[in-house]
Amino acid sequence: MTMKKTTLALLASAALTVSLSARDQIKIVGSSTVYPFSSAVAEELGATTKFPTPVVESTGSGGGMKLFCAGNDLNTPDITNASRRMKAKEFELCQKNGVTDITEAVIGFDGIAFAQDKSNAAFNVTREQLALAVAEEVPSKDGKTLVKNPYKNWSEIDASLPNREIIVYGPPKSSGTRDAFEELVMQHTFKKMDVYTSKASEDKKYKKYSVIRTDGVYVPSGENDNIIVQKLTKNKTAFGIFGFSFLEENDDKLSGSTINGIAPTPENISSAKYPVSRSLFFYTKNSHKQDVPAMKNYVEMFMSENMIGKSGILTEIGLIPLPADERASYRESVLAGKKLTLEDLSKK
Repeated sequence: MTMKKTTLALLASAALTVSLSARDQIKIVGSSTVYPFSSAVAEELGATTKFPTPVVESTGSGGGMKLFCAGNDLNTPDITNASRRMKAKEFELCQKNGVTDITEAVIGFDGIAFAQDKSNAAFNVTREQLALAVAEEVPSKDGKTLVKNPYKNWSEIDASLPNREIIVYGPPKSSGTRDAFEELVMQHTFKKMDVYTSKASEDKKYKKYSVIRTDGVYVPSGENDNIIVQKLTKNKTAFGIFGFSFLEENDDKLSGSTINGIAPTPENISSAKYPVSRSLFFYTKNSHKQDVPAMKNYVEMFMSENMIGKSGILTEIGLIPLPADERASYRESVLAGKKLTLEDLSKK
């Protein structure tokens, strides 16, 4: 090999080493619900700093966790968004794959909307009625056994509901919105019913029962909530399940149902009066901070009052702020890079 070729080879090798050991652009994955907020911060970072706009992918909370926890090298995401808290088994997967220094950030509240086309009459449903509409197994007429869900119309669940076909477009299994819906609607309802708890000794799935029917009544509709919005405007009989921000963004086309008589409004969600409310998160891989310097600026910007405060930019696209003292507390722990532990995840 000539001296010139040797020099070029060494330069190429050095360039490859640099590219593998550091990069300017942040890689973010995760929740479709958090996606609009994360993207807004990413665009602001690109517009106001020397760093390129981060790449934000909507993979669903579960999908994002898998990618985030897959390893510690720079080919893996730096940050993952989530519309529910990291699960213990995801934390353990991270630890197993060398992702051992994680910080949890809470950015605000969101409600899970149960919405329909705006041309329909107002719809009120209880948490129990909603759970019975989508569960795989429901109590028999005498309440003594569980049977395959026979309900096709809302009026079959309760005579006070309209004689209207049950069809629900909802998030897939990889979605944090689905996880939260299963916990806040289904598990909340069925843990109070003896017919489920009595079967828990035989089969542990009934202990926290949240199996959704697969007979075509509930239609998993992907991680893009805008697709659900489009389907509702075409099928006016149907309902959709998605984050409040998408309802607010499409309030000219859709209306949110009241649940237990409570409407999905920012005030009701932030006060927890609305029964299906949850917190929104992102998780940072602290081992990447040295090699991806933009992470520090991005995290500081995301946690700032200018973004998540009471009059912050993100409130304009549907984020419901935390109380001021909680915002300050989370901001302090996130900017300090507080290390997440398995014990933390066991706390509510």
